[in-house]
Amino acid sequence: MMSRIARLLPVAGLLLATTATPAAYADGLDMSHGEAVKLFWKSEEIYDRNAQTVTLTGGARAVRGDVTVDADTLIGYLRKKAAPQGQPATPPPATNGQTGGEADPMGGSLELYRIEARGHVHIYNQTDQGWGDRALYDMDQAVMVMTGKNLKLTTPQDVLTARDVMEYHSKTRMSVGRGNATVTTNDGRQIKADVLVSFSAPDSPAPAGQAQPAKSDGSPLGGGSSKLDRAYGWGHVVLRTPTQTATGDRGVYVFASQIARLIGHVHVTQGQNQNNGSQAIVNMKTGIATMLPGSDSPIQGLVVPNEANSSQAPK
Repeated sequence: MMSRIARLLPVAGLLLATTATPAAYADGLDMSHGEAVKLFWKSEEIYDRNAQTVTLTGGARAVRGDVTVDADTLIGYLRKKAAPQGQPATPPPATNGQTGGEADPMGGSLELYRIEARGHVHIYNQTDQGWGDRALYDMDQAVMVMTGKNLKLTTPQDVLTARDVMEYHSKTRMSVGRGNATVTTNDGRQIKADVLVSFSAPDSPAPAGQAQPAKSDGSPLGGGSSKLDRAYGWGHVVLRTPTQTATGDRGVYVFASQIARLIGHVHVTQGQNQNNGSQAIVNMKTGIATMLPGSDSPIQGLVVPNEANSSQAPK
């Protein structure tokens, strides 16, 4: 177990100070605000005064609130902390044996504004988890970009995977998967595309007379009551249910209604039956797909006689 907490002589304790962000984006896998960041590591800590970075090796961990990041190596990026208006730029002197704040040798306090994780990256809280080979978290923008093989993110409701890149934008409640991106729900429904962009629904207001629940961060791994609201797909969009597959060039899916719209070279297949057209509305709850006419091509269909009486056949 990682046993050492960050003690860097030039910036003692300063990695525990971070930039301030409004508390509107609380909980979830969001490290852009909240209490101090705690750092642990097994091997070396290397402080680069010129680059203003600190590197923790041999297996390292960053913890803020209930969010934890584990990796083979963690790199913290530092900068001089701007003093609030009307206050001096340097910390006050120590009094009564208490330090007045930490400063770097160049003068001025330092703050942590970016974390880079390399090797066997695992970010998690009590309900959500994400895995990758490398991750970069920008605390100013509340954005994480994760790359590597076998990118995966799990929540109690669904699983998101991607081949190339995963992005998490907490402030806009948006997640992006690039390269064979897939969302699979607990009931077996699946949305896949070359690029998949999903948005989380805002937290629902509490009923009158009840306390408002803690806000979620809106990321795909958001905590609280946040759930995926809708997803947009571009390039080789595929929708799958236990009985039906629908494909198109692009599409949008609404999670609450479980209804999707596909546009461009649409193919809806169930068993040996297939309908082709330029547009379709697919109800993934009932399994019924409705083909819509388009200006560029007529609707075409193939109905196999022994499956023609199926109530689930595309229409």
